[in-house]
Amino acid sequence: MARPRTFDEEAAVEAATKLFARSGFDAVSIDDLVGELGVHRHSLYRTFGSKRGLYLRALRRARANNVHALAVAEEPLEVLRTTVLSEQIIDLDLLLMAAIEQAAVDPEVSAEVRGAFAELDAAASASGGALPATMLLGLRLRARAGDPVSEIVDQWCRRSESRQ
Repeated sequence: MARPRTFDEEAAVEAATKLFARSGFDAVSIDDLVGELGVHRHSLYRTFGSKRGLYLRALRRARANNVHALAVAEEPLEVLRTTVLSEQIIDLDLLLMAAIEQAAVDPEVSAEVRGAFAELDAAASASGGALPATMLLGLRLRARAGDPVSEIVDQWCRRSESRQ
């Protein structure tokens, strides 16, 4: 008889999301996951099946919880200002890493990434293009690289607000 699970599955997925968002799928080892999640290797495999299974679960959780929330935000300009510059926007970072690293080689990852992009694009279209997904993702990528994007964001937001 299997022992009952002794770890919080959602907390493990959240911790894995942060690790994958920071380093990417390929750079994260099972040992990294075991250390970061605080679970035994056997428990990780029994619960998620594989590193890829945990990665897909993290990507789906990020899309469902936060990328969708960004897409339907009522104040998209404020979301743009705060999101692009935040170090806490792990879900967008995971989406970016997935698009760059895994979407071209993994059809399931590609489907999740394309679905998230479609949600962001649909929301931008519904709000008059106030939060273009391409700009949000591009600026977030530049912020990850250390580019001081705050002035670009502020200038774009001011121009958008003056057009309204």
